[in-house]
Amino acid sequence: MFSKILIANRGEIACRVIQTAHRLGIKCIAVYSEADANARHVAMADEAFLLGPAPSSESYLRADKIIAICKQSGAQAVHPGYGFLSENTGFAEALEANGITFIGPPSSAIAAMGSKSAAKEIMSHANVPLVPGYHGEDQDPALLKAESQKCGYPQLLKAVAGGGGKGMRVVSSLEEFDEALVSACREAQNAFGNPDMLIERYLTQPRHVEIQVFCDQHGNGIYLAERDCSVQRRHQKVIEEAPAPGLSEETRKAMGEAAVRAAKAIDYVGAGTVEFLYDVDGSFYFMEMNTRLQVEHPVTEMITGLDLVEWQLRIAAGSELPITQEQLKIRGHALEARIYAEDPDNDFLPATGTLKYLQTPAENAHVRVDTGVIQGDEVSVYYDPMIAKLIVWDENREAAINRMVQALEEYRIAGLKTNTRFLRNLADAAPFRDQELDTGFIEKHRELLFPAPQLDNQFCLVMAAAFFLETAKAGDTIRGDRHSPFSAQNGWRLNSAYARPMKLIENETQHELSILEQQGEYEISVDDASYRVSATLQGDALNVIINGHRLTVHCFQDGDNLTLFHSGDQFHCRQHRETFSESEQSGDASLAAPMNGAVVAVLVEKGQQVSAGQTLVVMEAMKMEHSISAPHDGVVTDVFYAEGDLVNEGSELIALESSDEEAA
Repeated sequence: MFSKILIANRGEIACRVIQTAHRLGIKCIAVYSEADANARHVAMADEAFLLGPAPSSESYLRADKIIAICKQSGAQAVHPGYGFLSENTGFAEALEANGITFIGPPSSAIAAMGSKSAAKEIMSHANVPLVPGYHGEDQDPALLKAESQKCGYPQLLKAVAGGGGKGMRVVSSLEEFDEALVSACREAQNAFGNPDMLIERYLTQPRHVEIQVFCDQHGNGIYLAERDCSVQRRHQKVIEEAPAPGLSEETRKAMGEAAVRAAKAIDYVGAGTVEFLYDVDGSFYFMEMNTRLQVEHPVTEMITGLDLVEWQLRIAAGSELPITQEQLKIRGHALEARIYAEDPDNDFLPATGTLKYLQTPAENAHVRVDTGVIQGDEVSVYYDPMIAKLIVWDENREAAINRMVQALEEYRIAGLKTNTRFLRNLADAAPFRDQELDTGFIEKHRELLFPAPQLDNQFCLVMAAAFFLETAKAGDTIRGDRHSPFSAQNGWRLNSAYARPMKLIENETQHELSILEQQGEYEISVDDASYRVSATLQGDALNVIINGHRLTVHCFQDGDNLTLFHSGDQFHCRQHRETFSESEQSGDASLAAPMNGAVVAVLVEKGQQVSAGQTLVVMEAMKMEHSISAPHDGVVTDVFYAEGDLVNEGSELIALESSDEEAA
């Protein structure tokens, strides 16, 4: 076994590898960018080395620097995690050339699966079922368009070197093909340095079922059951589970054996995942093979009781697989939810900011949290916006879903937008519980997944007022007889009842409250309704009784801003003070940057006539593109940014004069 390894990654996967390596007595070397100088994985490692500036191209993708650090530190092997250099053939070859073990498959296996088109050719010879489409090397746009017509619609354009939903476009008709091809190629070039595309028939109700395979250096191979990753947005997985619901033992065996054949066809070693599209008629088709550990590997660990990172380390060091296929035992059901800094209400656009408040559910035999951040860390524009993976296990799927819903309700984050409420709604949705799974699940059930908040608005305003009142009391410096009105800090006046005012702003609406305190209780009036309230504050928990209704909410205060958390919902407001000036934003929001990011394409110029819906600017954040389109016909009167510029959320990108204004 190795005595020292380097983890060529960051975030939760780096932390995950370090945990297992330390348990095995292996010392760990971390690498980091300037943006990650204080990151959790750096603190956990035995040693850490600076790679360079924040952009991954200048840090985590610098194979030459990583190899130099291996030599300097004495690291015998490199664990690549996932993303970055994990499926980079050149990196694996360079490690091999320098006598450093790559904790992953041989470079030849990465190369074989690195091109989706070449991989499909190999799978065809290995008798693995394939989806109809075009996987050739000729990338002439005219040929691709002709092959598109042969394949039929709808279809999927997919980057041959891609992954993570990048460089992918669904094409519903021939008329959409040209624009989709240009956009997908550009995104693939930016993400992977390779614009080549393949085309395949887009199944309308497919499930995404993948098989975890492991092979050792002695010719042995095994499949560790399957995972269902059907619930996706923008071709990126949202909730994963194992085993796949409703899969027959016969299908599981056929799919698993096909996956092992696929791995052995390329002399695979280590952990890999063979991904299949599973159709409603029970047929399945090879999609791709990921030659690395998957983000969702913990659900497999939870149902098998195995540590897959430990398997990776032992197999890379030359050991045989620890069990045979017949010895594999599957127990219970597990789910994983990816907690992202993103705005589900705004097309899941990535969010950035500081984790000002972070409370996770308690970990135990049923609940696991894999994360690379702590409270106070920043989620930046440079890397994937995943905050954590929440994994739950129980004896059956229904019980595991209940665990997931409860754990998501206990997850509390403030400081930036996240998808925790959306995930809670998804996990608790009746169609999800009823196993009505396919890759179009989110679009199909949008009304269920984006309901109005369950918290009563007036109740929340009253609770917010109670919080501010109790916080003010806790900060009182006057001490004396607590029963004496002269010791109270409630505006008490001799021979008169004084109702103090309070102004709370919620969603840009100002609410006037009046508060009368008598004998330790409050009478709070808001919007012509009156509430009798008693409250106590214990840490971040506010216990209230409002008109006889007792409940507990958790609170986070940031200056005059307050966030209330209850049963997975959040309520935000701020206390208005007259000394504060109100600023207003102007401009057409449709032509403003929807997130922090970079301009990757400006498709119009000053003076150009444009039509409603025409794409004007393409932005990128976290390697995902977002198009800004014209809201109406008009003339471009100004262009404020150029390709390559970094832009803050809300910045005006284009000035557009409508055709009506021009005519007037």
